[in-house]
Amino acid sequence: MAGGRIFIQSDWARALGENEREAWVSCKIPAASRSVGIVGGLCGLLPCLSGARMETGELGAATLYGCIKCQGVGKDGVPVVTASEGFEVAEITKKSILISCPDGNAASKFLMPYTTFSRIHTGSIASMDISSGGGLGVSCSTDGTMRIWQANNGELRRDLVGHVFDVNCCRFFPSGIVVLSGGMDAQLKIWSVEDGNCSVTFSGHKGGILDTAIVERGRNVISSSRDGTARLWDSGMSSCLAVLADCGTPINGCSLGVAENTVNLGSPEQSPSEREIGTEGKLLLLAREDKKLQSIGLLSRQPIFMFEGSDAFNCCTFLSSTYILAGTQDGNIYQLDVRNTKAPLRLIHRSGAPVLSLMPCREGFMASHGDGSCYVIQQDQDYVIEFTGPDCDPIYKVVLWEKFAYTCCRDGIVRKYQLLNF
Repeated sequence: MAGGRIFIQSDWARALGENEREAWVSCKIPAASRSVGIVGGLCGLLPCLSGARMETGELGAATLYGCIKCQGVGKDGVPVVTASEGFEVAEITKKSILISCPDGNAASKFLMPYTTFSRIHTGSIASMDISSGGGLGVSCSTDGTMRIWQANNGELRRDLVGHVFDVNCCRFFPSGIVVLSGGMDAQLKIWSVEDGNCSVTFSGHKGGILDTAIVERGRNVISSSRDGTARLWDSGMSSCLAVLADCGTPINGCSLGVAENTVNLGSPEQSPSEREIGTEGKLLLLAREDKKLQSIGLLSRQPIFMFEGSDAFNCCTFLSSTYILAGTQDGNIYQLDVRNTKAPLRLIHRSGAPVLSLMPCREGFMASHGDGSCYVIQQDQDYVIEFTGPDCDPIYKVVLWEKFAYTCCRDGIVRKYQLLNF
């Protein structure tokens, strides 16, 4: 996806809803993407036709500014739109618009939310998940609440009350009727969706829990903490089976996957507990505050690799048994091959804001950042899918369920997007 990046006014659909209304667009064009004819010299401001203009910035990068304008609205409610010089509108519906900038070698399809849920919480939403069946959502907020809600309309179903201070992370078990959460109170809890009761509380961490992972069906779970440790827990006995890693630095995120069979995961020094279920063949990723991405064999507890990035790692995920992604505080997304992590296969940098969430998405991935940008990059598409709506508010989590993507944001809104052509 080499080339520039297109930006659009966050409420573009509302702005184009009336005749003669317009919305701004821009394209940041790296110096390497521009021809001599486009650059025209490194002047501070280059005049362009039809109201568009180009400005040069750091390291010779340029930004082309323009607008899209509504020329009328069709019987189907879809606006007829024209673009200023340098931009092209290839496709438009009520909820999406595909814009390209040929000079910047860039194209993006911008999606407005299919629907929004603004009454689940009153504060920023730190984390969320959707159940395996797609019917329920769970989310936690800085307002001190954690709630279960209907994924189709945002109607509240349950309050999950029991954590002290903020809840940092929450996720459904594969069954869809049990929730795992971790909070600033250093406690890990398991909840019943049916009655809202907390059935299990794990204690042992000395700092807030920042992320979790579930092993297979959930007889064992994993937590990573601000105290620098990652722990393996027995759900049935509510006990800690092992300290998987003690990093001496906060572990901001973790992810569990099945390793490619050529990867040597090591052998355990001691026989594992009979309460340890489904840990064989699993690789655990740890996104660390000290700029390191660490991996260990879950059964063996042996280190597999250590990769150093450009800044603190915030999140990580598996794309497959071979490929992984990890995002940093300075906006870099590293794609690595677990068989050889000496150098990244790919480095994606679409925003300088912190990468807050990563998730595999068909033949690509979804990412969200601290500046409100959220997008899908896929190998088989020549454009990027961008989610619009938030106005520079961090998007802390993005979740995919079939043809729908859900995001949770600092503005306290859960947004639901419909992904077409899936």
